[in-house]
Amino acid sequence: MATTAPASGPFQIPAHVPPELVRKLGITESPEFLANPHKFMAELHNTCPPIVYSYGDHSPAAWNLLKYEDAYFVLRHPEFFTTEGTGPFPRDPNDYWKIIPLEIEPPEHRKYRAIIDPLVSPKTVVAMETSIRAFANELIDGFIGKGECEFAKEFGRPLPVCVFLDIMGLPRDMMDEFVRWAMGLLHAQDRQIAGQVMAEVTAYLGTVIQEKRANPDDGVVSAIVHGRPGGQEMSAKETFGFVFFLFIAGLDTVFATLNNIFVWLAENPERRQEIIDTPDNINNVVEELLRVFTVTFSGRTVRDDIEFRGIQMKKGDRITSILPSCNYDPDVFPNPTEVNFHRPRKPVLTFAGGAHSCLGAHLARLEVRICIQEFLRRIPNFTIKPGAKIEYWPGGVVGPKDVPLAW
Repeated sequence: MATTAPASGPFQIPAHVPPELVRKLGITESPEFLANPHKFMAELHNTCPPIVYSYGDHSPAAWNLLKYEDAYFVLRHPEFFTTEGTGPFPRDPNDYWKIIPLEIEPPEHRKYRAIIDPLVSPKTVVAMETSIRAFANELIDGFIGKGECEFAKEFGRPLPVCVFLDIMGLPRDMMDEFVRWAMGLLHAQDRQIAGQVMAEVTAYLGTVIQEKRANPDDGVVSAIVHGRPGGQEMSAKETFGFVFFLFIAGLDTVFATLNNIFVWLAENPERRQEIIDTPDNINNVVEELLRVFTVTFSGRTVRDDIEFRGIQMKKGDRITSILPSCNYDPDVFPNPTEVNFHRPRKPVLTFAGGAHSCLGAHLARLEVRICIQEFLRRIPNFTIKPGAKIEYWPGGVVGPKDVPLAW
């Protein structure tokens, strides 16, 4: 249950924030959230006003947006709400670098994004389908005969992460190390661990950048290293910030999404059968499951003092769009907690929106579609392994730690 802020103590309510809007929601970290994150975020519409000022033990205080309409506006109006300085990763203030293109606003943002877009365009992604489908079946071959698998480790992680590493031009055999780094930065909620991991990532990516500069290839890292946004050569810090963001962004989100989806599929056999019986509806199935199991949030900073929804926000205030809650907004998605594969199509905020919409959205949709199709084709009936308890990671990407399946 969300709690209101104390009048005194370590957390002080800024003078311009109405005390009645302050909550300690516990998103990403509280026991109530971790017990069932998506149920928790759906219920915020019943327990909170549309905008609250929330604080936590491991996150800075921020205005939290729960309504689809509000997040949609904020994501598309960088003239009022900027991404600059919103990256969650630790950086040395005396040797600061921007997370690119996340912390670059239009029109400059477009110059950087143009380097990557051709490598993840719909046409490029479609051409990957056959190889991704073959890899999915190769993974299934490895465990189908056992009658069980730890889905997260044997399928949900290796498929999207290995595909991503191939696109980046990075070695698959370092997958476990890369995932350890992502976990340390996204889920550890420990500054010391995050700092140590950041040092390891920085050293590794520095070496990779040097190697790609000397030996170009067709991968994303090489494209960045040799890219010239707007015709201008990037500085070393720009190059690192760009490579770092793409590296971290691709390691955890589809993995978490698949884990959430397959827990639900394991617990809902009649809905699995519905998917099997209506193969032509697979795109609607994917879109609905992406709505219901959105795994990320989107941060902004207020550029100048502004009144938004009748609330006074001050320059420098942080804003977080709680995208999973926004995708449960009953004003946009009637009966929002119902998984309805025939729901009228409306844009979901799973991949944020506006200039900073997710670079990998096309690939993510394809990977989710292939994973559902191939797993249900090969293993149509499965459950959560008897006696297993599903537990969730704290942090900024919402997903279960393990998904033990049996059939």
